[in-house]
Amino acid sequence: MKVPSPGESITEVEIATWLVKDGDYVEKDQAIAEVDSDKATLELPAEVAGIITLKAEEGDAVKVGQVVCLIDTDGAKPGGDAAPAKEEKKEEAPKAEEKKEEKKEEPKAEAPKQEAPAEKSYASGTPSPAAKKILDEKNVDASSVSGTGKGGRITKDDAVNANQKPSMGTPTGGNRSSERSKLSMLRRKVAERLVAAKNETAMLTTFNEVNMTPINNIRNEYKDAFKAKHGGLGLGYMSFFTKAVVRALELFPDVNSMMDGDYKVAYDFADISIAVSGPKGLMVPVVRNAETLTFRGIEAEIKRLALRARDGQITVDDMTGGTFTITNGGVFGSMLSTPIINPPQSGILGMHNIIERPIAVKGKVEIHPMMYVALSYDHRIIDGRESVGFLVAVKEALENPLELLMDNNPKKALEL
Repeated sequence: MKVPSPGESITEVEIATWLVKDGDYVEKDQAIAEVDSDKATLELPAEVAGIITLKAEEGDAVKVGQVVCLIDTDGAKPGGDAAPAKEEKKEEAPKAEEKKEEKKEEPKAEAPKQEAPAEKSYASGTPSPAAKKILDEKNVDASSVSGTGKGGRITKDDAVNANQKPSMGTPTGGNRSSERSKLSMLRRKVAERLVAAKNETAMLTTFNEVNMTPINNIRNEYKDAFKAKHGGLGLGYMSFFTKAVVRALELFPDVNSMMDGDYKVAYDFADISIAVSGPKGLMVPVVRNAETLTFRGIEAEIKRLALRARDGQITVDDMTGGTFTITNGGVFGSMLSTPIINPPQSGILGMHNIIERPIAVKGKVEIHPMMYVALSYDHRIIDGRESVGFLVAVKEALENPLELLMDNNPKKALEL
């Protein structure tokens, strides 16, 4: 079997996990491996049924079109004649391991010879120049180290193996183990893109706050009817924010554009990337043509994409493109943040948690559910007037959704 192409521009993938073992019998279309590309984690199905022989290890980077396994279509199913041969080979393996262990144990018998105490002389306890440098760096007293060199001199190896004395504030108890694991190809690509966004864009962030009372009033009044009418679909905040962003992008089209060398590419549609958390980390599937979708359509599409991300079924096509991104750190409790642009896009809106705060309303102090919002944008293509105006437009729509997002007819807008 060769690695199939998971999408355009992808030339290499990484074997994340083999779901079968060498010598297993696999059925046609059975998932045999999970492979990471720089955009998604995908399952690799068996092309035919038979006995599988793996030709790549977990963590190996393999080119698209490279052979990663062989499937013997003449191989018998479990319980057939071919099965015992495999078992015999597996039984022989431990014997080979025992021999290796016996060979490794032989040198250990000679180890005590090195522990013989050296004769005391003027050199006893004196470190060599190289050893002294190491001991100084480790903050270890030479008097606490036993020298194994000639005349008891402290050698470089003695200094390297010397235990460092705990200093003030250094923990001396408890578990202090660590684990080193390679990042998935997807995670490495995310890291690469985030660093590139910081280094290659003139990123700035502007902030504002939104009174969520009007949206909460609409949700409290219509969420049950919305759920009953649309098959259990919830009326969340994301549909309101997506609608508000689409309206603001129409008012400030520079925010819905991106740099391409010396050119600006502007779009007359709104493909909104929605950041969702999946088992492999943060992913940004795209809600296509959000400007044409209703509240129900947006909620249904976000739910579909979120479930695919959660189940590890998200595809490259689901995340390709996008002209603007919305990310909601509020679900994790974030009060305020500066989201990083999702390149090559020029803007990203950050939502945060909703907390009741006292605000002035018509000269009086009132307590309302408030949310801080942040817009990070590429100043190379978006000026301050457009960025601030865009965020104010989002705020206005969220604080007056009946008029600006629902045309003063919430039942029609919610398709009730």
